[in-house]
Amino acid sequence: MLAYIQFITVFAATLYAGVAIYINLVEHPARMNLKTKPAAQEWAPSYRRATILQAVLAAFASAGGVTVWLLIGGTMWATGTIIMLLVIPVSLLLILPVNYRLTDPDRDKSSDRTRELLEQWGYRHTLRTILSVVAAIIFTWQVVSALPKADVVDPILNSAPISNSIQPES
Repeated sequence: MLAYIQFITVFAATLYAGVAIYINLVEHPARMNLKTKPAAQEWAPSYRRATILQAVLAAFASAGGVTVWLLIGGTMWATGTIIMLLVIPVSLLLILPVNYRLTDPDRDKSSDRTRELLEQWGYRHTLRTILSVVAAIIFTWQVVSALPKADVVDPILNSAPISNSIQPES
């Protein structure tokens, strides 16, 4: 059961981070190469679709992180979860006000102010991306570091397995 929860947590966090990276490195820069009005028009439906996906992924990653932390403890699971949860206030306090301004039906979509808001949105989304990448790395590291260590055969001597621990000399 724990392994399934860890898998879902890592999957959701890394997928969220991947989507956020894609938006920052591909989608938003491409959008910003357009004139302001088409960029703003393209941003709105993209934002609506991405919001649903990212909200679901953030919920699964955060809930999974809390669950794993409650089951096995560990400061790194708590840290990863807190960082993933920080995506929510960043979204609500820093990004959502810009979203409201960009989706205002009375906004002149071709104005310089609209261009500035699109640029602000990109910078603020970068913070959300960084948080999700850090959380995904922490979650992934926790799962990988908990895997059983395989014995390694010395490739030069082709000898017996090398111990993973240092043994005191007799």
